[in-house]
Amino acid sequence: MPSAIRTRRFEWLTPKRSGSPPLYRGPLLETCKHMRMRDNTVLITGGTSGIGRGLAEAFYQLGNQVIVTGRREDRLKEMSGRHPGMRYFVLDVTDAIAIQQTARQVISEFPTVNCVFNNAGVQTRMSFAPGNILDHEAIQSEIDTNLLGPIRVAAAFLPHLAAQSGATLINVSSGLAFVPVERFPVYCAAKAAIHAWTLSLRAQLKNSGVEVVELVPPYVATELGGSGRMAPPSGSAINIMPLEAFVAEAMQGLESGADEVVVGDAKRLVAATSLENAKKVFSLINS
Repeated sequence: MPSAIRTRRFEWLTPKRSGSPPLYRGPLLETCKHMRMRDNTVLITGGTSGIGRGLAEAFYQLGNQVIVTGRREDRLKEMSGRHPGMRYFVLDVTDAIAIQQTARQVISEFPTVNCVFNNAGVQTRMSFAPGNILDHEAIQSEIDTNLLGPIRVAAAFLPHLAAQSGATLINVSSGLAFVPVERFPVYCAAKAAIHAWTLSLRAQLKNSGVEVVELVPPYVATELGGSGRMAPPSGSAINIMPLEAFVAEAMQGLESGADEVVVGDAKRLVAATSLENAKKVFSLINS
């Protein structure tokens, strides 16, 4: 993690684009290394909804060239139509060949791409308990989307990123990578693997010039998981973070230069990763 952190003044981070409200207010941090928030070419997978869309719009408001990918072209067209200059590519991150082809196309059209967000994800409720029928296609889809997809996207872009100034790879994991919720066992396992992979990747790339950042969201108010996600039961220890609040805190964390940007209640899950604490928090969030 970058050292020599010192606090600057309390100030607004003002968007470049007219008519856009300030994104957040708070103490900005200076570090020896930090992510550049402007003058980037940013690619975000799964950029048409939820966290991906929120981050895409935030970086767009700061004047960055933003490129979003997703499976549904109608959503991509709607997204780019609302944001002049934003570009899109149709991409299913479960398709290894399509990832390679899209990476080549993106790099050809946008040779300045220097920031890649591995954000695309799916979440399916399932139970391995006796008497339940498992959907093996859903299991494969979660592994392909949430684990193999980010690995393949990173592999496709890293040679190019290593040649760029101020390059950053951001992997979106989850607070559930640290303490799982029982109703999403495969999702939690895949996100735990993303966390471990990101740690290894950061160590391997420490001399490459590519910053590797893990963004750790809490339970955010998005459509991830669909109807299977369900609201936390009354009295549960789980709180739902509004998307706008998540984006504000995430952007501040990214600017700070932290290797791991842990947002909202995900901090509680990360802090619980000693075995004793993890068991207590597991019981709380699964009650």
